[in-house]
Amino acid sequence: MQYRSLGKSSLEVSEVSFGCMSLEKDSAQNKALIQQAIDQGVNLFDTADLYEKGENEARIGGLLKPWRSKVIIATKVGNQWKEDGSGWNWNPSKAHILRSAEDSLRRLQTGYIDLYQLHGGTPEDNIDETIEAFELLQQQGKIRYYGISSIRPNVIREYVQRSRIVSVMMQYSLLDRRPEEACLPLLQENKIGVLARGSLAKGLLAGKPADAWLDYTAQQVQQAAQAVEQASQHRTAAQTAVQYTLAHAAVSSAVVGIRTQQQLQHVLAPAEAGVLTAAELSTLQQAIPPNYYQQHR
Repeated sequence: MQYRSLGKSSLEVSEVSFGCMSLEKDSAQNKALIQQAIDQGVNLFDTADLYEKGENEARIGGLLKPWRSKVIIATKVGNQWKEDGSGWNWNPSKAHILRSAEDSLRRLQTGYIDLYQLHGGTPEDNIDETIEAFELLQQQGKIRYYGISSIRPNVIREYVQRSRIVSVMMQYSLLDRRPEEACLPLLQENKIGVLARGSLAKGLLAGKPADAWLDYTAQQVQQAAQAVEQASQHRTAAQTAVQYTLAHAAVSSAVVGIRTQQQLQHVLAPAEAGVLTAAELSTLQQAIPPNYYQQHR
């Protein structure tokens, strides 16, 4: 497993990270999966207080407890469940963030969160107040670093200019190249690491039957999947899709949701077969035209 710096932080993260939202409820299966991931070099585990109303945090906190000093725990804040459980509201207020951090620390069974991320964001937010909350938590030693999870260029620009974020989590894959236009160059220039989610495009780049996706028709999705397959002579299709994401210098890690040990092996590429060649990268990029953000520019 190779490691990359997460922005301006001291965190060295594995190129492939674990999206914990996909964990099953079987504790024995989860323990074996986490053990295998750690044994193969995975060191960043991402969750959120929104997932399963906090149960996902509690599950991953318990599973990672034996390796706490060796792993990086990332979680998210900003979505507040309604009292009736019917959904959630967006709440990036300072009070909510400070209160939620305490709840996440308790559920994760840890004294600090390595990376605390705002789980969204809009231009209408009181961004300075949100930043104050993260800065205070950092001063208190309750979080080591903070970042945001957003696909909105207009929100990302504000946090780049006004805060000390070390990372941005965003959707990025061969079937979602929108970040390539402006976000990835901006973040690379400012030494802010990218945690790329959705590298497999919900499985469409790893064997799932083609269907329309974002701005692409089912035929274009099939063309992209075929290009991935053709570039996978020494890899699985999932490995090639992940390596496309990692090929951009702005990307620190690909965060992949894994449910089984077999899926883990399909994603983790052997070192000798990992990195895409320039020719493979060019072929993938030419398979379908890039798409662009139509909103939130």
